[in-house]
Amino acid sequence: MLVSTPAPTSAPVRVGIVVTDSYPAEDLDHDTAPVVAGLRARGIDAEVTVWHDDTVDWSAYTLLVLRSPWDYPERYDEFLTWLTHVEQVTHVLNPPALVRWNLDKRYLAQLADLGVGVVPTTYRTSVDDVRADLAAFAADAHVVLKPTVSAGSRDTGLFRADDPRALDLAARIVGSGGVVMVQPEIPELSAGREKSLYLVDGEPSHAIAKGALLAPGGGLIGGVYQEHPEPVASTDDEDRFARGVLAAVQQATGLGMPLYARIDLVDSAAHGLVLLEAELFEPALNLHVAPAAVTDLVVSAIERRTR
Repeated sequence: MLVSTPAPTSAPVRVGIVVTDSYPAEDLDHDTAPVVAGLRARGIDAEVTVWHDDTVDWSAYTLLVLRSPWDYPERYDEFLTWLTHVEQVTHVLNPPALVRWNLDKRYLAQLADLGVGVVPTTYRTSVDDVRADLAAFAADAHVVLKPTVSAGSRDTGLFRADDPRALDLAARIVGSGGVVMVQPEIPELSAGREKSLYLVDGEPSHAIAKGALLAPGGGLIGGVYQEHPEPVASTDDEDRFARGVLAAVQQATGLGMPLYARIDLVDSAAHGLVLLEAELFEPALNLHVAPAAVTDLVVSAIERRTR
């Protein structure tokens, strides 16, 4: 008598959406809930996971999707250690190798070398070098200083080149072991004309304008980091530019196409279309102001990566 053996069943797909456990009231995570709901509607076991929760068994997940671990700058070494651990036990998107590369904004120099238009920038590790950079500007010119590792415009300031507060900020960044970026002001950026273009699996999905953030003389408009995202259309030139940025990212890193990316750009009179930041790690997708189909697009992209 022949006895049939049941076919082995594959392990259920389990997706962890990686967040943190607190957000300032002016900078909330609007993306995680609809993504989790969308995945569950497709029969995928999806749940929210706090990256620094020591009780989580990360190996139990088929896939971890980095969504909003926005407190990482205050816990930078801890976050890098966490990345090293989780990549050894499960699949992580966007991949930790890309995240590490993207965490330090000196990647902009690599992309510039590959032909991407960027804001002219120097990277300085001493206050004396920053002082020399500032002296090269006209006294009434405006400049932006910021650290190469930051999020939410932390330690970022817009100053007149002769404002002593610019050097105070440089000293604070250098004193904490950071690298100072020195850039000329882009008037179109200060006027709120920055656009953020989102790409899912390399294809443009939606775009927003979020308004100006930096107050002249240092600090943020209104005293807090608060975006005001408004849906906008992107032009064909902007879409081509964004795709070109991701092509250069792949060339620079040797890695594949990111699950999702946010390309911040501005069309400037002085420099043409320039890249401000390529956020390949934990961009706010602003699904609450995006067309309804965008959430489905993101969920579909995650589902494909579980197969």
